[in-house]
Amino acid sequence: MRLLAVFAHPDDELGCVGTLARHAARGDAVMLAWTTRGELASQFADASAEKVRSVREGHGAHVAGRVGAEFTFFDMGDSRMTGGRDEALSLAALYARFKPDAVITWSDDSPHPDHRMTAKIAFDAITLARIPKILAESGEALAPHREPVRLYQYPTHGSGRPQVSVDVSDRRELVRELFGFYAEFYGWPANADDFIAARRAFGREAGVELAERFELKRRVAPAFDYLP
Repeated sequence: MRLLAVFAHPDDELGCVGTLARHAARGDAVMLAWTTRGELASQFADASAEKVRSVREGHGAHVAGRVGAEFTFFDMGDSRMTGGRDEALSLAALYARFKPDAVITWSDDSPHPDHRMTAKIAFDAITLARIPKILAESGEALAPHREPVRLYQYPTHGSGRPQVSVDVSDRRELVRELFGFYAEFYGWPANADDFIAARRAFGREAGVELAERFELKRRVAPAFDYLP
């Protein structure tokens, strides 16, 4: 399996790090992609955008290394994303190169506009990556990616979409570590115990100790060891 996770800012990926690590450990190709470098993060006060980009790229690289993933950054502009065709085309070119079987991204109704726009282009890019004449606009010689792509999103209350839970019980310490990595740097009020408790609640509902949960625009499924 080839698994691609697409988010807006470094730290958005925390909801799926256990899943990514499990797939990487069994030999699946895993990639993390961020549509922005998160240069407007308020915790950096008056630091230059260049400095913030550098720090946040380093954070993403660290997390990717810990879960065993490749990684890449786009520069679509923190809080400036539009969800437009050019953004989706950039992502479609990545799909054509990486050829994912499944994509994990944000929910369609996240409060942050970058999250919503990332979810939109992650979905739009599935179609754009299938069309040779559109891919040619990227300036690269890319073969279209026409295999089925399953789109998983972070869960939304009351969305009514099918839910898929991934058992990440054996990745508890890694999940805790990576949450702590960001929480310590940014001074988040929530602690790792709170974060783990939420995964434990997902696990209870799925019949496992600890789980990460996603929505799939397809079928209802029980808890799996990996994304099906």
